[in-house]
Amino acid sequence: MTTRAERNATNPDLGVLAGRLLFAVQRELFSTLAERGFADLKPRHGAVLAYLDPDGVRATDLSKLSGQHKQNIGILLDELEGLGYIERRPDQSDRRAKLVCPTERGLTQMRTADEIMATIQRRHAERLGTDEYQRFRHRLIDITEHQRALLGSRGEH
Repeated sequence: MTTRAERNATNPDLGVLAGRLLFAVQRELFSTLAERGFADLKPRHGAVLAYLDPDGVRATDLSKLSGQHKQNIGILLDELEGLGYIERRPDQSDRRAKLVCPTERGLTQMRTADEIMATIQRRHAERLGTDEYQRFRHRLIDITEHQRALLGSRGEH
């Protein structure tokens, strides 16, 4: 009988593959960010930083976009604010709400992360060929959105 470890070493399931990809991309992204002056960031901060816009975004939207619970986003926002990457400002369209906005350091980090991710994606596109890489991305997006929609129909993140 094959063990789960053996099976996932030779024929990994979707969850294992997705996890391996996530962790490998995070390792490269955050180690390169550290080399470029952002050593205080951790992979967990990606749940906010990946969805942060220069003009700001509401915490509730960060929660929906990232699939993280509002409480987790709140903790990450407190950490990122303490590190000087974001600030909370009143939302001009709804005075009761706050916008999460990047500081100058946050904007610099966003540009740097975008450059790193573009390099990672370009490397894979060169390896597979541009057309094949685009097909892969479209299929991965489809699978990801389908899975998220199934969870969303149950009222979960």
